Amino acid sequence: MKKLLFILASTIIGIGSAAAQNAIDLTLPLVNQSGYNLGESKHFVYPAASKPLGTEFKIINCRTGEAEYTGTAISGEGWFTDFNPVTTDEFVVEIAGKRSVPFFIGDHYMERISSKLAYNFFIDVRGSEDPVNSNEKNVWGGGPSRDCGSYGLEALFEVLFYASNPALFDNWKNELGDDKCADLIDLILWHAEFAFHHKEFNQPIGQRFGTLGYPGSPRMRYDYWNTLDHLAPVCAAYHSFLKPYLSEEQYQAYRKACLERWEAYDRHKEVRYWVYSTKWVDSGFQEFNEMGNAFGQGVFRNLFMYLCEKNEPDGQPDKFLKWAQECAQDIIMNWDFNNPRHMWWMRNAEHITPQALAFFLMVAPEHAPAGTKEKLQQWAIYVKQRTNNPWRYRSHSEEEMAHDKTKELGGPPALAGSMFAVAHLTDDTYLRQLGWAQVDFVFGANPCGAHISHKSPERVEIGGYWEGVEHGWIASHPNGAAKLGLVRGTLDGTPLNAHFKKIDIVINNPTHDTGDTINADAYATEGWAVSNRGWLASVTFSTLASQSIRIVSREGTPITSAKRGEKIRIELKAALNQNYKAIDKGWVDIKLDNNEPTRLEVIESAPNSGVFVAEYTLPKGHKQLCASYGYLGFTKSAELAIR
Repeated sequence: MKKLLFILASTIIGIGSAAAQNAIDLTLPLVNQSGYNLGESKHFVYPAASKPLGTEFKIINCRTGEAEYTGTAISGEGWFTDFNPVTTDEFVVEIAGKRSVPFFIGDHYMERISSKLAYNFFIDVRGSEDPVNSNEKNVWGGGPSRDCGSYGLEALFEVLFYASNPALFDNWKNELGDDKCADLIDLILWHAEFAFHHKEFNQPIGQRFGTLGYPGSPRMRYDYWNTLDHLAPVCAAYHSFLKPYLSEEQYQAYRKACLERWEAYDRHKEVRYWVYSTKWVDSGFQEFNEMGNAFGQGVFRNLFMYLCEKNEPDGQPDKFLKWAQECAQDIIMNWDFNNPRHMWWMRNAEHITPQALAFFLMVAPEHAPAGTKEKLQQWAIYVKQRTNNPWRYRSHSEEEMAHDKTKELGGPPALAGSMFAVAHLTDDTYLRQLGWAQVDFVFGANPCGAHISHKSPERVEIGGYWEGVEHGWIASHPNGAAKLGLVRGTLDGTPLNAHFKKIDIVINNPTHDTGDTINADAYATEGWAVSNRGWLASVTFSTLASQSIRIVSREGTPITSAKRGEKIRIELKAALNQNYKAIDKGWVDIKLDNNEPTRLEVIESAPNSGVFVAEYTLPKGHKQLCASYGYLGFTKSAELAIR
């Protein structure tokens, strides 16, 4: 009967198909069901732990049955950040006689299980396989991703993703037909081609929720202006890592398209009141929203063109830097944390604003306008105030935790990335801890006790789901505009405002049925490419504070100079640990003086060490060596003087 009622409620809401997962006991400690990262914060929620002096909890090793850690849960939550066992055993939280589902703790664990899924989603959700001869009339939003136009900014965030941890992606090739480079590189180039061939496209598309153009201006059929926001990061990446895969002729064509149309498409400024939305949640002209005019988009695109033009003999970097500064100044002056249209009401696009300002400090800190860092610090204060609850969920107001009717997929999945970026730039340890709490929320430490992706047998069968997750999202909507049923790594829904209230009823009434009933209205509206974009951004920025590189002597002592012919050792700590029981590999860039960099293979020092090393003999005829990893603001580097 309960399942029947659930399906009936789903039909009334109009979500299409839905399927109930196994019953979730919400009186148990709610944890990150898959696992936690070594050396990072670890958070669980147990609403019954409301005693003034707290409730003791234990971390139990599932293999030995022994308690390996004890702590105190206070005000409905517990932390075990300083528990960092180096093992492949599973653990559970035990509190008041109740045990959580099991979880792992491992080196860069979230990145290990999430990185491939994060970009596989964008492979699967493309509107066509051919970026040139595509089928916009049959694609909701026109593409490149189904149910999304150019405002998805896939190329932009895929470029950042690769730049953050490039050697990782060499583990996965061939999926898009090219075994010479990583699938992620192929995906970036696919999106670049789509953008280039749609830079003037203004033809009919399948459908979209809204029309395009300023108030009083002719309506656009497709948001072709935003195609340049895809091409700009690809132009910047050409000089960083795309040269082996992108011909100079094609790169120059992309660059020319940007230079010729930049101001005509208003790419030089933050665009306001451009989308007329027909969605009930944000109907009418919006200053900013998720469909193509996000606050911060101007900072990103102008910085990318600045980075590109710096490398060209006839480049014009100064004008793009000036425009980037003006866009950043706009944010510093006008970004209002008390204006919901600038914050949660932008939904899936909200993460772009802090991440764009952070990117300025990452790639050109000496040119960032005065007040850039301070504005991000003010934002940090805002999110700390708004996450002052056991779930560490960013609430809307004092009266409302989440929306009453619509999912908040633009929230926790993307908020983590913003917190990681700002925490790194402002040295804010607590903000980084909050970022990991957002990840825990995604993986089940939430009022529905479920990962926010539906765990269907079909997704599991195609390798499209996160390992170690017992309870996926309660409902799915696989056959909507984007056809996400067989798209790997799809996010489907998040708790509504009522769920934060219902959980208290469950905890305070032991006789309450804790099966499907509390989740009967935890609906899925389908997921969306811009929701998954936010999650990809979180996986991208997570490594900012956890990756490093150093140069040491053969004995392991850090050094800053060495003699020609001497052997040194280069050590990289990065999220490259894919097999905890075997030796993994990676690479770093080696640059001698002003020569072009070459790649040097690094090998994990021991299974599951997470440290990758290589010996290197210093050549004659050079004075300086630079070892680096990552690109476009994510670079970690170490320098050595050669005597």
